[in-house]
Amino acid sequence: MQQRSWLFVPGDSAKKLGKAADTGADVIIIDLEDSVAASNKAAARDLSCAWLTEQRRTAQFGRWVRINALDTPFWRDDLAGVMAGAPDGIMLPKSAGPGSVQTLAAELYEQEQRCGLPTGSTRILALVSETAAAAITIPSYATIPLPRLHGLVWGGEDLSAAIGASRKYDAEGRWTDAFRFVRVQTLLTAHATGVLPLDTLHADFADTAGLKRIAEEARADGFGGMLAIHPAQVPVINAAFSPSEEELAQARAVIAAFAAQPDAGTLQIDGKMIDRPHLVLAKRLLGIAD
Repeated sequence: MQQRSWLFVPGDSAKKLGKAADTGADVIIIDLEDSVAASNKAAARDLSCAWLTEQRRTAQFGRWVRINALDTPFWRDDLAGVMAGAPDGIMLPKSAGPGSVQTLAAELYEQEQRCGLPTGSTRILALVSETAAAAITIPSYATIPLPRLHGLVWGGEDLSAAIGASRKYDAEGRWTDAFRFVRVQTLLTAHATGVLPLDTLHADFADTAGLKRIAEEARADGFGGMLAIHPAQVPVINAAFSPSEEELAQARAVIAAFAAQPDAGTLQIDGKMIDRPHLVLAKRLLGIAD
């Protein structure tokens, strides 16, 4: 299953949940955190669990839930309310480091036992950058085993407030240094850990051209997917993270060339020198397409 586009859908909106399956998103993240007021959280859990259960057998997309942060009184109730619907994974906001993932993993074990789900079947996506303290712990996710960890994703909105930044972008629309540092740390740590690196959302959902550029650059940089906050962003992200026919043809040519000369260290294709790293990239590209 591809995981290019991860679309947030408010857990308290029956209307939006009803349309979620038709958005084309590779993954739906039911949000119980920022988009749901405290007074609506109980109802949102019930609605979300019903949707998860309904989609469980037939969904051709990932079914994830963003719970509330571990420093709130809501997160255990969130899990208790939705786990009967067997979500594919839980997005952990405001993760403070590997210890946060371990805390959530322990609770998921208990919930899986309660709901009769296979042990370890519920994965974790950690949002790793929402405070300054969290942001500087990002490399530590690669230092200890975290079996449930599926991916790392970063975000700039909460971090900007935490550090008092009045801007996140420079005059050319590029991330400023602090945010670029966090983004790179997330990317490298995810690859070092062997989990999915996800780029953050593009807040201006009406800016299709900007999103296209950002998503294409994210894929070129090595990210495996991107968050979305509006259904209109999904096709743009999916296209950006899908290899073109030209790229696939080139990848097949590289693989065929090395298959014909398996002992070669370097080869030439169409007048260009290629070596073993090109072969690795070609195989990864075809793996993404498959």
